[in-house]
Amino acid sequence: MASTSANRLELLQIANAVAREKMIDPDLVIVVVEESMAKAAKQHYGQELDIRAHIDRKSGELAMTRVRTVVQEVENSFTELTVEDARKYREGAVPGDELIDPLPPIDMNRIGAQSAKQVILQKVREAERERQYEEFKDRQGTIINGVVSRIEYGNVIVDVGRGEAVCRRDQLIPREIFRNGDRIRAYIREVRSEMRGPQIFLSRTAPEFMAELFKMEVPENYDGIIEIKAVARDPGSRAKIGVISYDSSIDPVGACVGMRGSRVQAVVNELQGEKIDIIPWNDDAPTFLVNALQPAEVTKVVLDDETDRVEVVVPEEQLSLAIGRRGQNVRLASRLTGLDIDIMTEEEESARRQAEFEERSRLFTDTMNVDEVVAQLLVSEGFATLEEVAYVEIDELLAIEGFDEETADELQARARESLDEINQHTLEEARDLGVEQSLVDFEGLTPQMMVVLAKDGVKTLEDFARCADWELAGEWTEADGKRVREEGLLEAFDVNLEEARELVMRARLTLGYVTEEDIAAQQTAEEDGGETIQDDRV
Repeated sequence: MASTSANRLELLQIANAVAREKMIDPDLVIVVVEESMAKAAKQHYGQELDIRAHIDRKSGELAMTRVRTVVQEVENSFTELTVEDARKYREGAVPGDELIDPLPPIDMNRIGAQSAKQVILQKVREAERERQYEEFKDRQGTIINGVVSRIEYGNVIVDVGRGEAVCRRDQLIPREIFRNGDRIRAYIREVRSEMRGPQIFLSRTAPEFMAELFKMEVPENYDGIIEIKAVARDPGSRAKIGVISYDSSIDPVGACVGMRGSRVQAVVNELQGEKIDIIPWNDDAPTFLVNALQPAEVTKVVLDDETDRVEVVVPEEQLSLAIGRRGQNVRLASRLTGLDIDIMTEEEESARRQAEFEERSRLFTDTMNVDEVVAQLLVSEGFATLEEVAYVEIDELLAIEGFDEETADELQARARESLDEINQHTLEEARDLGVEQSLVDFEGLTPQMMVVLAKDGVKTLEDFARCADWELAGEWTEADGKRVREEGLLEAFDVNLEEARELVMRARLTLGYVTEEDIAAQQTAEEDGGETIQDDRV
């Protein structure tokens, strides 16, 4: 008896030892042992039976039981019994009750013991993998230190203490080499739960890695005094970071540089000598862009808010500096600011503006039959299209020196007449391309727009209603780490995303695809930051 008791206590001790070694809950190990014992018992009594095992957490006593459920109609006689049969064993038994019968202890043979062992090992491995995933998923987005355990096809496998992580070849800084046993510091980019266990992916090229390194070196980050707002990197070569200080007495650039460059140098050393430009952040996009293009000097910045595109004018001698070696400086500035940057010299800008001036002047002379002086006066005052001349408030024309009311009226009449002729010819072209009357009658589309739509296969109001707003207005996407502009069908007509959405929803409303209530619900969802409502009928 004493030997049996000792064996039972030994079972609890083994469970506790495994739990400590694998750093999992001891009770979980005991539950796994119970499951394995129940599985072994089924091999003895029958696989069809519902057999359960229970180990007393204090004494280690093992109890085996057979469980049957009380039901109205038996479908499985091994695990169920009727109410009448159940009441032979227990008075007042009702459907849903469980009848538990104790089973005599079994003499576990070699095969049963091996099966139980396999179940225990499998369950413990599963519990260990789950613990690892729970631990590392909370550390995603932080820096981890590890030791290189091996190199596989250029990928670095890192021992991170309670598991292994991988830093793929494309996530390593160019030209850096690691060997077995080397210490490595990297950014936890992603943690995924997979069948073979948690997969931990590291990166040394991610912009966030640099940001986290600066946070470790600059104590003001923890106090919330300084914030790193943006990072752009060419790993191993050059980087730019935008920083802001919420305390006017502290210089954010100086704090990140440190005494005699000690702080920034620590980051540079970790990143294999990567040169770092630290730039003061500014909420004004043009000002921040000027800072981001340092060390080049900028003469003028022209920002297009709708397309996130910006034209930067620099002196001729500053052009190569602004662009940088192989375009690196302007590329990093673009990533840092999120703007698409066009750089030109003062001479190039002057030539381009002169060409635009001549082109617009020619438009007015050719279509409105006015002399060159009048056309140039219109262009000088900012008029660029016939529509602007035709439908502007007459006071704006009268403000031009030398224009009286009669001249202004005549100019507007000529502009409208020319527009009518152009629209009529364009409408005929659209009809020749197959545009149906339903699209012609739809308010908000010009004949010129219809021609462009028809060339892309949009010829009916139904076709137009099936368009997405971004197909019409265009959108920015990411491709190979670069921001790429996908042109919209109506982008050339200055139709923005909001206007495109309004046109499409009005077309759907006209066709009965959506109701006024649907549109109101969508507007409410967008105002609340929710998802756009899609209509399944479209």
